[in-house]
Amino acid sequence: MRVNILFGGKAGQGANVLTEVMGKALVKQGYYVFYSRDYQSLIRGGHNFNVLTFSEVPVHSNDKAIDILVQLDENTTKIHKKDLKKNGISLVGHTENMYYAGALFKIFGLDFRILETELKALGKKFEENIQEATKGWEDTKTNMQITKVEGKKIRFLDGSQAIADSAIKSGLDIYYAYPMTPATTVLSELAGKQIANNFLTLQLENEISVINAAIGSAITGARAMIGTSGGGFDLMTESLSLAGMIDIPLVIYLSQRPGPATGVATYTAQEDLNTARCSGHGDFPRLLVAPGDIKESEELTNQAFYFAEKYKIPSIIINDKHLGESYYTETESPTMLKIKKLTPLARHSGNETDKDGLTTSDPEIVKKNVDERMAKIELMEKDMKKFETFKIYGNKNSKNLIVFWGSTKGAIIDAMGNLDCRALQILYLEPFPTEIKNELLKAQNLILVENNKKGQLGELIAEKTGIFFNDKNKILKYDGRAFDCDELQKEIKGMLK
Repeated sequence: MRVNILFGGKAGQGANVLTEVMGKALVKQGYYVFYSRDYQSLIRGGHNFNVLTFSEVPVHSNDKAIDILVQLDENTTKIHKKDLKKNGISLVGHTENMYYAGALFKIFGLDFRILETELKALGKKFEENIQEATKGWEDTKTNMQITKVEGKKIRFLDGSQAIADSAIKSGLDIYYAYPMTPATTVLSELAGKQIANNFLTLQLENEISVINAAIGSAITGARAMIGTSGGGFDLMTESLSLAGMIDIPLVIYLSQRPGPATGVATYTAQEDLNTARCSGHGDFPRLLVAPGDIKESEELTNQAFYFAEKYKIPSIIINDKHLGESYYTETESPTMLKIKKLTPLARHSGNETDKDGLTTSDPEIVKKNVDERMAKIELMEKDMKKFETFKIYGNKNSKNLIVFWGSTKGAIIDAMGNLDCRALQILYLEPFPTEIKNELLKAQNLILVENNKKGQLGELIAEKTGIFFNDKNKILKYDGRAFDCDELQKEIKGMLK
């Protein structure tokens, strides 16, 4: 059983709250839930929609084809009616969002008392909401047969909550940011938790101030983190080199959206891999990790702090709007390291310095400094081996290999099903794991899946291994939207040998 529900309406009509209430209620019933958000850069009006997918087995993505269409306005009907399955259910005629919550509970045969509990937890408009939900329950005569499940312990959160919680557990002292979608959700998460967890969150006037303030804090021994999206990261790159020069730890959260320039500000993409890998002038080491779900978001954020602190480098966590703002279910707890503070007070300069911290242009000292900085890479590569730097999924004997990174994971894992293929997910992008070449050489048919036009992961793999992807074997989506499971499965089937 796999059920897809689309909630659509104008910004301000409450589709988000409705989706969240239904998601939490289904999780409490024991179902696995995934939902994603599609919204315009508007406070009121326009057309926003969320897609919620649930099942009795783990689910990590949505489908294009819809089982139930919840229409809070006429635009939802016009835009999405074509995606409703032949025997799908259309809910229309009301503008009160919680009316549809009651209707859906009746359709699925769920315990109405759980919905009542969720509406109380909202903390506002309870009487109004419960009246509308009751009316929706009473008016609905349709039902859908769904697999009944027993309650189980399932965590339910989005990628931004996972990043924020992991940063706190990793010993965060201060988080600087300037608001920029989609990275702002981490700023909001941390701002709401700073008092209870004894750290500081600061919004500064621009991204240049953000990274320089973080470097200043790190110099004093504070565990500092910053967050931004592509345009903001561009402004940070001069000081990224400074962080690489002066041997202080800094963690950077880079949440991608389509570009260049302002692009499509509230949508998703994987277009900043090359930027994250190569930005900054001069030679210096960095760590670049890319989670694909909430558990990996927690673990890789923690590992980013570990490498930053141990090797005194900038560590970059790269994801995107889809992972940052989609809600996932997870039954396992992350493995977390306790990280010691290893940064002593010292004199620092943006210039090359001698052992006393004094500026120098002595060629022997300059060469020695560069060699010492770059020698960290070899040490990091050895240290990386204690972590999962890549993962393999599916039929391990298959000659068909799907290669991917980041948020495409959910749709790929769901789309693979019983297909004759395996998948390689790369978690550590810099330094690049040398063992990956052996995995690629085992395959006779390589398929690259990315949310960008150029196939930037493919370019990285070619650079590091000499292995190239045939253009006919690239599945590239670059319209600002994430992959849907059912459509991706069709494309993968067409490429299997």
